[in-house]
Amino acid sequence: MEPIKRRTFLSRSIATTAALGITSYSSGSQALAGQSSAESHRPNPIALSTYSFWRFKEGLKLPIETCIDETARMGFDGVDLLLIQMEREDNAYLQKIKRHALINGLDLCCMSTHQGYVYPDKDRRQKNIDLTIKQIEIAYRLGVPIVRINTGRWGTIKSFDELMANRGIEPVLPGYTEGDGFKWVIDSIEKCLPKAEECGVILGLENHWGLARTPEGLLRIANAIDSPWLEILLDTGNFLEDPYDKLEMCAPQTVFMQAKTYYGGGLWYTLDLDYPRIAAIMRKHNFRGYVSLEFEGNEDYKTAIPKSLEVLRKAFS
Repeated sequence: MEPIKRRTFLSRSIATTAALGITSYSSGSQALAGQSSAESHRPNPIALSTYSFWRFKEGLKLPIETCIDETARMGFDGVDLLLIQMEREDNAYLQKIKRHALINGLDLCCMSTHQGYVYPDKDRRQKNIDLTIKQIEIAYRLGVPIVRINTGRWGTIKSFDELMANRGIEPVLPGYTEGDGFKWVIDSIEKCLPKAEECGVILGLENHWGLARTPEGLLRIANAIDSPWLEILLDTGNFLEDPYDKLEMCAPQTVFMQAKTYYGGGLWYTLDLDYPRIAAIMRKHNFRGYVSLEFEGNEDYKTAIPKSLEVLRKAFS
């Protein structure tokens, strides 16, 4: 008999449990009180990515402490840190950030990082493996439970603006195949997993540009590795055409969501995203994790972020 993979086993177990009507004492008590499952659903906590304040726009980069202050003032539940936005990586600074979040009543729920593994050069891939391991250790010192990682991309389009104009589609490096790229990514991520398990930090593979640009590519990597320390981090704004079916394909393995809004027009593109529809998709697949706002528009964050929070609170309540 062919062995059942971990993800398949879990999916079948959850489905069987639901079919048998097995519930916790809490959900059973609510049912006895006459509450429907929709009424008893716990709202998703809403975080704010520090990227929302900066958006890589010149002159807008705020200190992380200021981002935390603003996040608390606006009424979010957690902070999604952008690592390259942080001033330093020494332990004293990291503990200062952790303390600052605590006294503001905020979870440090995610840390978004950058790396790439789509390189023919083994030494270059190893440098990015070492970088990712270092980032896992930073998250551990901060008490952050999930790190956003990327596959990287071929680099055949040098300008990011040009890549966005091409809808994120990039030619494969001459002399290689997509299969080569997937093997490099899978092998590299697997080398990071022992450190992730040691530190108790999940690697959240995002549907970013590169080999994870499509749900098929993202799931190909996640299913090939089949580890509890690699899950999907789903970005609502990175499937540029017909996103809803694609989001649903990824929803069963999603543990964290980054939600884009574009008030004032997007920096590279604008999507008209139906968040009640997205929230319904995620509820259907029992997603209970954080939804982290990534505001990516041109409007002043002081007005755009509160409006975005209202949209997400209403949709994911």
